[in-house]
Amino acid sequence: MDIKLDPSQDDLPLMANTSHILVKHYVLDLDVDFESQIIEGTIVLFFEPGDRFEKQSGSTKDTCRSESNEACSFRMPAPCQSPVTDTRTFSSKTGYNDFAICGKGEKDTSGKDGNHDNPEQASGISSSKYRCDTGNHGSEDFLLVLDCCDLSVLKVEEVDVAAVPGIDKFTRSPKLTVVSEELRNQIVHELVTLPAGRWREQLDYYAGCSQAPGCGELLFDTDTWSLQIRKTGAQTATDFPHAIRIWYSTKPQGRSVTWTSDQSGRYVGVCGHTEYPCRFQNPSATTQEIVPHRVFAPVCLQGACQETLLQLVPPCLSAAYSILGTHPFSRLDILIVPANFPSLGMASPHIIFLSQSVLTGASHLCGTRLCHEIAHAWFGLAIGARDWTEEWLSEGFATHLEDVFWAEAQQLAPHEAQEQQELKACLRWCCLQDEVRNSPEEMQVLRPNKEKTGHVSDSGSSVIKHGLNPEKVFMQVHYLKGYFLLRFLAQRLGDDTYFAFLRKFVHTFHGQLILSQDFLQMLLENIPEEKRLELSVENIFRDWLESSGIPQPLQRERQAGAECGLARQVSAEVEKWIRVNRRPRKRTRREAEEVFEKLLPDQLVLLLEHLLEQKTLNPRTLQSLERTYHLPQQDAEVRHRWCELIVKHRYTRAYKDVERFLQEDQAMGVYLYGELMLSEDPRQQQVARQCFELTKEQMERSSAEVVAEMLF
Repeated sequence: MDIKLDPSQDDLPLMANTSHILVKHYVLDLDVDFESQIIEGTIVLFFEPGDRFEKQSGSTKDTCRSESNEACSFRMPAPCQSPVTDTRTFSSKTGYNDFAICGKGEKDTSGKDGNHDNPEQASGISSSKYRCDTGNHGSEDFLLVLDCCDLSVLKVEEVDVAAVPGIDKFTRSPKLTVVSEELRNQIVHELVTLPAGRWREQLDYYAGCSQAPGCGELLFDTDTWSLQIRKTGAQTATDFPHAIRIWYSTKPQGRSVTWTSDQSGRYVGVCGHTEYPCRFQNPSATTQEIVPHRVFAPVCLQGACQETLLQLVPPCLSAAYSILGTHPFSRLDILIVPANFPSLGMASPHIIFLSQSVLTGASHLCGTRLCHEIAHAWFGLAIGARDWTEEWLSEGFATHLEDVFWAEAQQLAPHEAQEQQELKACLRWCCLQDEVRNSPEEMQVLRPNKEKTGHVSDSGSSVIKHGLNPEKVFMQVHYLKGYFLLRFLAQRLGDDTYFAFLRKFVHTFHGQLILSQDFLQMLLENIPEEKRLELSVENIFRDWLESSGIPQPLQRERQAGAECGLARQVSAEVEKWIRVNRRPRKRTRREAEEVFEKLLPDQLVLLLEHLLEQKTLNPRTLQSLERTYHLPQQDAEVRHRWCELIVKHRYTRAYKDVERFLQEDQAMGVYLYGELMLSEDPRQQQVARQCFELTKEQMERSSAEVVAEMLF
């Protein structure tokens, strides 16, 4: 059932049969070889049969077939030995610590309330083109399907959990005499269902079981998107081994792992959820304003981290706590990633990945991006989207909250906070208009599956709309339309009502997967009738989530709204620069020098956006602009617009700034390649090709594909 998909047209398939069987815990043991660029090791998975499977009758006759009805085949791999680590290999247990800065924070309570075993199953819409529905096959063996791409699977074996010392306490027998499949499965069932109060003991036994010997290899097969495993004679998920070990190896050119060089020359590459130790129920965690934190970076970026980033972490964490309450995770590590990282930031439990591009210029970009990723601890991690096509539930919330957190972190007065947020809305409005003009309509919809959102096949498999399209990586529509929807709701309800509800929503849904209607229905149920103002779930779906283009309520708001004070100040400065640009080369004595105001970083971005609309700017104007605002030393957002001006007006003396940006700020530079090529200027096209030649080997794959298409 190996399916060939067109990345420009097809959706990303999620093949796992999560309705039949669920991974409750996993243990990784791996080694990293930086020379061969391969990660190899084992992963031990602990299973429980899924609820949907338990409810099915034994007569189900689903079979695993591709669209062409070609039956799945299985193979028994040749015997293999445990991967051997030679002197070139670095064990994952050693860790990467070129440079670590520890924030003082408050006492680490992770020993009491760590967030482990918080399963978030991926759900979505299934398609018969990809589907492999596997449940009770009657006389056939049960088929376990795991999502898997670009991995070499060497061996799959059952784990003899009964061999772990002391494990007999999880059996009904006082002494283990005859060890059967049923007994092993009983042990795993008892282990994964231990109450939250025994989580430390549970972790110890998980670790012990992960080191237990194998007790028989399992049949397996792989295709492009999945690993399929079965055991002869195991006809249901209940019969299937509840603990298995997979021996695997990554591929150097795999799509899930990118290898690059860092600057040091090495490679780096009352709760409604499942029961687990929850910080929202821990008294010490609920009063912890700042969680313990550390920053990791190459030595050459130590100074920038000390001066900028580390100073921002405590106020940003404190601001998030003041808005949303309890931090979902007990600690925070921040890793500064290499220049080829394809975005400005990414959040995972306990760790944030930040682009080194945020360290340049003043603290504004670093602070706003840090606030964005901190917001993901609540929206995206503690609360996830049940249907992965509803990306706005993560990115829209993080974009909206980054402004709120950042204003609080700066301790701005209410009128200052409002002015800065209005200015940000103005910038995002321009960005959204540009996005809508230059992207396919079908990719502008926040809820593309509409009434089928959240539906999955019987097996639990699904797809992510446009998930394979490399252009989706560079689109911001889920960020922007999601942000404007939440801003619209906050304005209609009032900040006090809105954020009081948001804290209640987080407390209700943390640790769970949600759909758009879960948020919207609870919101409308928890606000007074007079504040609803004809709002309904159906109207919000129609106007904001299920249509392309600019939502009508947003169109009306922007047309009726007056320009904020900070934006008016920028407009005045733009007029000054237009006058400067119109003056002849030699001024008369009567002409006074223009006096330019000092501008905030976001004001500078807006200024350059307006100047980009001018048909011509002469070299003298550009030179004066560069000197007045010290543009090459500004943050990456400002420098990006400066580079656009350089390209548009062929300001050759500043091409070095474009070259630097394309090499050092790859998270934002893809658009510039297109501008350089569209100019049809031979020298600019040469700049583009030379920069790509220098960076293409380490550039993130989707970015490299998009740029190569522009250049060749």
